[in-house]
Amino acid sequence: MTELPIVAVVVVNWNRRDDTLACLASLQRSDYPRLDVIVVDNGSSDGSAAAIRAGFPRATTLEAGDNLGFVEGCNRGIDAARRRSAAYALLLNNDTEIAPDCVRLLVEAAESSPEIGVVGPTICYCDRPQIVWSAGGTIDWHHGRTRMLGLDQRDEGQFGQLSRPVDFVSGCALLAKMNVVNHVGPLDRRFFAYYEETEWCVRIKRAGFTILHVPRAKVWHKTPPASAPPSFLVHYYMTRNRLLFLAVSGAGLRPRLYTLAFEYPRTLASWTLRRRWRGWRAHRAVTIRAVRDYLAGRFGRAAWLEPRGSSQC
Repeated sequence: MTELPIVAVVVVNWNRRDDTLACLASLQRSDYPRLDVIVVDNGSSDGSAAAIRAGFPRATTLEAGDNLGFVEGCNRGIDAARRRSAAYALLLNNDTEIAPDCVRLLVEAAESSPEIGVVGPTICYCDRPQIVWSAGGTIDWHHGRTRMLGLDQRDEGQFGQLSRPVDFVSGCALLAKMNVVNHVGPLDRRFFAYYEETEWCVRIKRAGFTILHVPRAKVWHKTPPASAPPSFLVHYYMTRNRLLFLAVSGAGLRPRLYTLAFEYPRTLASWTLRRRWRGWRAHRAVTIRAVRDYLAGRFGRAAWLEPRGSSQC
């Protein structure tokens, strides 16, 4: 009987001790027998590292000593996975919990063809476990937009039983083959957090590999509704990094101009003039700063925005 491949699970934590402990507990319930759990703690001040070591001594806890962001935290975890000769790296947000059969279903899908580079599960809201947050993603290259497939739909089997190609899967739960990672290189540290997995998936597809959504594999994510205004920190990185993604991925001038000269100004005007968007008005200054930083080439960490306790940053 062929031995199952080792899956290194990379979990990045920054001051989210309780969420991370719950995530690790869900991994302990996995029916996949060859998991190597690696937690990268980004300089937490809430006792996360000690609590993780005490509660999950078989996991490897790497202390970065500072907030490296989701991207560089994942890259450090991937480096550790490489040293352990893992066949796969599963990037997993620390504010998620996985179904017991999730890893097994992802690996089965990935092992079905050498042309498959990345697979991802159906991700639902933790507080609304039948409502989809992501069933893979699609890219509108004409307008420079990305979109989560199935967002806010009830999961009623509409995605089928078989794996299906998508443009990208969320870095919230992303299984990548290590030989593919070695071929295309690490996540781009300029993103710090958000859009990094989208650019990675584009890079992987252009290298000749397939990205798949595996409908039967399930993960639950502790994230607010898509309609709720995001934190200033999330909004900043999403705004700046969309532009960075379009530039790095070679999307062309049209979508970049559309975003910069039309969509962002129109959005700012709507927040200012239309009462229905008044809840977003406080985000105007963050939008302007994000665009300025992109134009000035200021990427990576925006420490001036950081609250304590982001799951991603």
